[in-house]
Amino acid sequence: MKNKSKLCNRFFIILLCFSFVTGMFGCGSEKEEECPYEEFIVVDVFDTLANYQGLQSGWFAKVIKDKFNMELNIIAPNIAGGGGTLFDTRAASGNMGDIIIFDAEKGDLQDLVNVGLILDMSEMLEGKGIMRYESAIRALNDSIDENAIYAIPSEISSNSPMLSSEALDLNYGTYLRWDIYAKLGYPKVDTLEDLLPLLKQMQELEPYSDSGKPTYAFSFFRNWDANLMNAAKQPACLYGYDEYGFILLKADSFDYQSIIDEDSLYIRNLKLYFEANQMGLVDPESGAQDYDTVFEKYEDGQILFSPWPWLGQAAYNTAERTSEGKGFMIVPVSDFKVYSYGCRPEGNTKTVIAIGSNAQDPERFADFIDWLYSPEGILLSGAQPTTDSTAGLEGLSWEMTESGPVLTEFGKDALIDKKEVMVPEEYGGGIWADGVSVLNYKSVVLTDLDDNGYPYAYKLWDSVRSLQQNPLMDDWSGFTGARSSIEYLSKNDQIVISPGCNFSEEAETSEITTIRSQCKTVIVDYSWRMVFAKDEEEFYSLLKEMQDTVYSLGYEKVLAADIENAKAYHEARIASVEKYVDKAENQ
Repeated sequence: MKNKSKLCNRFFIILLCFSFVTGMFGCGSEKEEECPYEEFIVVDVFDTLANYQGLQSGWFAKVIKDKFNMELNIIAPNIAGGGGTLFDTRAASGNMGDIIIFDAEKGDLQDLVNVGLILDMSEMLEGKGIMRYESAIRALNDSIDENAIYAIPSEISSNSPMLSSEALDLNYGTYLRWDIYAKLGYPKVDTLEDLLPLLKQMQELEPYSDSGKPTYAFSFFRNWDANLMNAAKQPACLYGYDEYGFILLKADSFDYQSIIDEDSLYIRNLKLYFEANQMGLVDPESGAQDYDTVFEKYEDGQILFSPWPWLGQAAYNTAERTSEGKGFMIVPVSDFKVYSYGCRPEGNTKTVIAIGSNAQDPERFADFIDWLYSPEGILLSGAQPTTDSTAGLEGLSWEMTESGPVLTEFGKDALIDKKEVMVPEEYGGGIWADGVSVLNYKSVVLTDLDDNGYPYAYKLWDSVRSLQQNPLMDDWSGFTGARSSIEYLSKNDQIVISPGCNFSEEAETSEITTIRSQCKTVIVDYSWRMVFAKDEEEFYSLLKEMQDTVYSLGYEKVLAADIENAKAYHEARIASVEKYVDKAENQ
């Protein structure tokens, strides 16, 4: 028995070593027939959308390994710091990365083409499945070179530009701890400012988190600030406006505001947060934390308000809590008209994907991009811990039945109940949530239908809609008379859609770029100081200082450029709707 044991151990060690070697240097053994690439490579992905830096891990890493015999190394400006500076630095070095996911506005795409930093993918993509989206691809590239394909737009859709691209929840909303709101008797909220006394009552009712830390209504972070303080922009979207440079532009018209005007929604929001801070409702650690830290606070129940469903609900609404009637749901506010992004038949040309000119294996990367736009690639890369998500791995988290797609028990645990489930080793091992794609890149709008006629977003499946009933949802639905926030807002005419369109700004002059850089630094700095001002006198003193400073720097020149660009953007929205209608009528 002893000798037999040693023999078994030796065999196991040899087998383990063989598995390790083939795993490192060859395609995954289970799907070897699908992988034509013999050499294993690590791929540098420069990704302005990513909120993670380093090597992709877990089940999505195994998918990429099995299919392409490669590993993704994410270079994320959001994490590395520097944002546009990192983009410029890498561009100046002559190497953006193997695969590049970036903001193509303000002439950045044209600039990368001009200096030869991205490749023409035309021949590499010829005859591939991605060319089902040829109309959108050509619309982006024809302005650069009619005979070339340098980049692919994101979020392509076959739907009308006047149809909301969100699934069940809009991207913006007043997502509050519904269980605490219910205990207060569902008080009516008429305006944004009415939220403050309500949130104060909620804080008094629940002063401590699950771990015993103080609760707050609001908690902010700095790493998404750009032209302005990101947190102070969000409430503007509840009234149908979104940022466009230094202006706020209405979703469905050319109605705009300069963000620094005293009567703008941006200043109104800063005043709201100032008053909230005076009431003890703002997390005092806001200025020194990032998104991940804020997410953890939501998980702990420390924060009571979320401007997005994919923050509060994703972090807090576990199966255990929702079964107790606890969680974030949208609270109706009478005067809201919430901004919704319309579908883009020609894709989102603001964010695109391309191949770097120094790419070590361009053909392989073209195949990878083609796969990202395939039904399988969409389903696997789109599985995220957000409200709009795909179901991930067929056979593990979901399966197709005679009556349509359904979640498996594993899928229910991982996606609906948000449990910390372990992925079987055959699928890559590790915790499910740790293995989702960190690209944060949405190739196709998830409300679109797959080849079987079902939405990519699993929460729109009939089989899943019935699973989402729980005491929290029952109470919310009983009060609102709706099954989703989109349904409620639609019934009450509280959605305003920004028509999806293909529009890219031209490159700014160096003067405008310089002035913008100086002004946005001032605006962001003063915005934070205004929120935490000691009193109202200091708040308005800081506001005047901010206005005077940016005007002295040439703010009006940038404002004029933003207004002209916004006008062109709005004209593109109108043209997108007309083009879609004409196409539909001629089919």
